[in-house]
Order: sequence, then C-alpha cells, then structure tokens
Amino acid sequence: MYVILVYDVHQKRVGKMLKLCRRYLNWIQNSVFEGAISELKLKEMIFEARQIMDESYDSIIIFSSRNERWLDKQVIGLEKNEIDQFL
Repeated sequence: MYVILVYDVHQKRVGKMLKLCRRYLNWIQNSVFEGAISELKLKEMIFEARQIMDESYDSIIIFSSRNERWLDKQVIGLEKNEIDQFL
C-alpha cells in the first residue's frame, strides 16, 4: 500500500516521531512523509508511534491507497525533499 502520513506532536516529542517515521517512510516536508509500506509494517509503525505520543494532545493522520499511481501529486513552490528512486 502507499501512504501519506502527517503528524502534529508536542515539540518535545518531534525528534522521536521524526526518527520513527524516517525508518518506515520518505520525508517530504515538515511532519509529512510518504511511501510504500506493507500493512504489517504500517501497524508496527502505528504501535511504536502510540508509545511516543500523548493521544490526548498529539495526532497522526494517515492517507492510504493501494498504489501510488492512484494519487495525483502536485508540488507548488520548493519541493523540500525530492524522492530519488535508485535501483
């Protein structure tokens, strides 16, 4: 599956959440990640994120699709982190 993940966490937890998300997805912009991930890996990441966050204050939003080609992506302005596909 292909996901776009956006998080909003308290400043003292941002570093931990950033490191976690970078292990599973590609960093796109401040607090925004995208990439292909299996359902099992996504569940694993969500479990770990819940250990970091305070669910009464922080939030994560995950948009998912079966395939990246089902999404249209338009970047206006500076793209913070272009994703290169190396084989």
